[in-house]
Amino acid sequence: MRNVKKYLTLLLLSAGLAACTTASRSDFGGMTFSSDPLVGKIVWHDLITEDLDSARDFYAGLFGWTFEASRGARGEEYVLARKGNTIVAGLLGIDAPDDGQDYSRWLPYISVDDVDAALARAIATGGEVAVDTREVNIGEVAAIIDPQGAVIGLSFSDIGDPDDLTTAPGPGKPVWTELLADDPRAAAAFYGSVAGYQTRIIERRGGEFIILSSGGVDRASMFENPAAGNYKPVWLTAFGVEDPAAAAASAEALGGTLILPVTPDLRDGTTAVVTDPSGAILVLQAWMTGGA
Repeated sequence: MRNVKKYLTLLLLSAGLAACTTASRSDFGGMTFSSDPLVGKIVWHDLITEDLDSARDFYAGLFGWTFEASRGARGEEYVLARKGNTIVAGLLGIDAPDDGQDYSRWLPYISVDDVDAALARAIATGGEVAVDTREVNIGEVAAIIDPQGAVIGLSFSDIGDPDDLTTAPGPGKPVWTELLADDPRAAAAFYGSVAGYQTRIIERRGGEFIILSSGGVDRASMFENPAAGNYKPVWLTAFGVEDPAAAAASAEALGGTLILPVTPDLRDGTTAVVTDPSGAILVLQAWMTGGA
């Protein structure tokens, strides 16, 4: 856990949340924000990468993203990614660690109405604080490690959260967030306590899935880790593509690695799983403009 805390501390000290270091300079035209926190919504995704240049090339080629250079709180390079007029993610470059471990990953953030209170609930239900509450330009952020070892960020924004119109799913945008858990029911109880989620269980090909919702809106899901011996519990970010098989081939051509190809047994042929050139895992989910 110590190494996880180390890289998360670097992340939150350097970049914080969702362009919060550049809120006064970034163009939010075309984006709209809620007046109150959308508690339970996954409001942001940061890529931590050991090769920022390769990441820019990869995601530009794969999703058509454009980029806006920024700086973190201590002057570190932080890149905002856009799909059209919408800021969709942040990219933070880190130095390769001395311990030989791979820290490149996508890190999602859950909106909460009080970061300190959410941290207290996480501790009370078996979680661990990876990074304590830190003030950033437009609010506060923190990060937790759940009882099964998965890492996720928490955020509260003073300017409101990007609303559901701004974050509407589409090609090249985050469309879903899902936890691979060793014990999904226990994980659902934990996140229900931390973020106030309501849960429901559905049966799908491949097993039991748990949907997390808040305010009557489905926000995330979790299912049993099918490769528990090889992969630790992790939150996965899915990005919309029109053709997952073609997108997976493009990812490989751009320097990524194919983990799970499109097959009829994997979400009825709508999903592929790849890594980017620095090893960060992402899901490619079929999503046509206007719906799945």
